[in-house]
Amino acid sequence: MIINSSKVKSEALLLFCRELIISYENSNDTLFDISEDIKNFIDEQTKQLHKAINVAIQPNDYYTRNIRVSRIAIIIKTYENINKNISKKLSNGDVFNPAMLCFALLSTWFAELSISEDDKEFLYFNLYPYSEIYDKLLLNIDDIKYKQLNLSMLQIAEDAIFKLHNYRFR
Repeated sequence: MIINSSKVKSEALLLFCRELIISYENSNDTLFDISEDIKNFIDEQTKQLHKAINVAIQPNDYYTRNIRVSRIAIIIKTYENINKNISKKLSNGDVFNPAMLCFALLSTWFAELSISEDDKEFLYFNLYPYSEIYDKLLLNIDDIKYKQLNLSMLQIAEDAIFKLHNYRFR
């Protein structure tokens, strides 16, 4: 069986990002002083991204139900690899911004590395205006600690994506 590694890695990354979005949506943490305008903008962008991810990939139970299918097993292993690499960078109890991490992961994979740029199912993620998010979360922020947190999310995402890009299936 021939497996398109970029599609498998893209799908695993989207699975991981969906989990990040869910954690973002379920958190009511207000650890930083950011404007309501920025918070509402990020919330809306996150909801739109969540919808697009749900269109591009299957529901979570599909993956657990079909774990014995070799393609699905590889996607799950790749997802676990992404999770492991990011978890290494985040210690228990570390503050992190799941929205920024999600956008940074996707922008690095789809926009910067141009992975899956010819795959129609991932077209949305290749064309997404990530720079608008970066402007809101990096340039339009007055809280220096929040800006530093977002920069660290960007670094974690880049490290994880470069490891994903070099990841070999076993």
